[in-house]
Amino acid sequence: MFKKILLILGLLSALPALSNSAMFGQHFNDYSENLSDAKDANKDGVFVFFFMDDCPFCQKMERQVLNQPKVIEYFTKHFLNYKINTESDLELVDFEGNDTVERIFAKRHNRIGATPVLAFFDLDGNRVVRRTGFANQDDFLLLAKYMVEKAYLEEKFVRYKRKNQ
Repeated sequence: MFKKILLILGLLSALPALSNSAMFGQHFNDYSENLSDAKDANKDGVFVFFFMDDCPFCQKMERQVLNQPKVIEYFTKHFLNYKINTESDLELVDFEGNDTVERIFAKRHNRIGATPVLAFFDLDGNRVVRRTGFANQDDFLLLAKYMVEKAYLEEKFVRYKRKNQ
C-alpha cells in the first residue's frame, strides 16, 4: 500500500512538468531554424524562458503559470516557445547562425543576474521585450499581448499595464 501511495505521489508531482511541456516546442537547439519556423507558421515571434534549475521563482512560474491552459493557448498561438538553462553548456546555434552554448546565449541576450528571464524576440531575432522575475498569469499574458501588439515600440510596459488593467 505504501509503495502505491509513493507511486501516485511521484506521478502527481510530475504533472506540472508534463503540463508545461505542452507550451514549449521541441527543437534541435538551432535558433536560426526556429526563427524560420516561426516565420513559416505566421507567429508573432519567439518566446524564451531563461531559467536556472535551483531558481525558486522559475519553479514557481512552471508550477503556477506556464502550465495554465489560457497561457498555453495564447503562447502557442502567437509564439514558438523555448526554455534555456542559463547554466548549461548544451550547444546551440543562435539566431544569427553562430555556434555557442546556452549559458553564453543567455548572457548575451539578458545580462542575467537573476532568473527567470522572460524574453520575446521578433522575427528578425532581436530581443524586443524582456522581464526579469516571477510574473503571475495575468501579468504574463499582458506582457505577451504587449509584444503581439508591438506596443513596446511606443511605450514602456509599466504604462501599457496601467492603461490595460
